[in-house]
Amino acid sequence: MSIQHIQASLYEAHNALENLLSNQDSLESIERASELLVTTFERKGRVYSCGNGGSMCDAMHFAEELTGRYRSDRAALAAAAISDPGHMSCVGNDLGYEYVFSRYIEAHGREGDCLLALSTSGTSKNVLAAARAAKSLGLKVIVLSGRQSPELEALSDVYICTPAGSYADRVQELHIKVLHILIELVERHFFPSNYRMDV
Repeated sequence: MSIQHIQASLYEAHNALENLLSNQDSLESIERASELLVTTFERKGRVYSCGNGGSMCDAMHFAEELTGRYRSDRAALAAAAISDPGHMSCVGNDLGYEYVFSRYIEAHGREGDCLLALSTSGTSKNVLAAARAAKSLGLKVIVLSGRQSPELEALSDVYICTPAGSYADRVQELHIKVLHILIELVERHFFPSNYRMDV
């Protein structure tokens, strides 16, 4: 019985990936997001990322792959996940958890920077607040969502929706793939010698 559950889970993940692969709008949105990130770094801007729970872990992973190392050695790229526990606990306690991301953007964000915001549900209040703060300060906004969110889409410069069924785990599996692709495309632009030119 457990083998059947394992197979069913893998088929569900496989089907979600196939759906993303066949969605031309999503593929074009991923391409536009990579171009926006490249432009941000070319103009010496900084990329911030945020999300809740597993999406925060993805936001942290995205930032550390840019500041640290992805597939090969190269110069660091300016990125930061909004995940500092001192900031989060201070703002959550004094102002409310809804403002933990937007307050950070208000403090650090500058015109020419970019916010990459993740919300599997598309309804996270603190992600919406962060997107509003970013737009008001002149930042570009990339949103990765798992359900259509007209409000988040209206606040974004690039909106990528990856629906993948009823549960957040399938959405997050697609989100990490999208994030890895974005990092790779940025690296290919700035450090082409690290990649085979025929790929």
